[in-house]
Amino acid sequence: QVQLVESGGGLVQAGGSLRLSCATSGRTFSNYAMGWFRQAPEKEREVVAAISRSGGSRFYKDSVKGRFTISRDNAKDTVYLQMNSLKPEDTAVYYCAAGPGPYTVAINYASAYNYWGQGTQVTVSS
Repeated sequence: QVQLVESGGGLVQAGGSLRLSCATSGRTFSNYAMGWFRQAPEKEREVVAAISRSGGSRFYKDSVKGRFTISRDNAKDTVYLQMNSLKPEDTAVYYCAAGPGPYTVAINYASAYNYWGQGTQVTVSS
């Protein structure tokens, strides 16, 4: 089992920044690909960003490219999502997820992830 705990969400004005963290425990962190997903009210969960086990490969949803950065610290068993230039449409509950995968591949679909955090709310006001 892998436990994931997100933090760093909150209320921010449009154009502002937030940094989400996801601390993991239970298994060897470097054995897992990591992803950030989000779900807005009445919408389906969607991938925001993903990072390979090595940290060398990343995926970003088109609408967040150039604004969001995913990173991981295998020494701290933590994955981060730096979110800049936030927009009201970024408002959602953000979830981190962990799943097995190839060492160098960032996985961008939810079914590949078998461990999920409880989510953290991000609200961007206009």
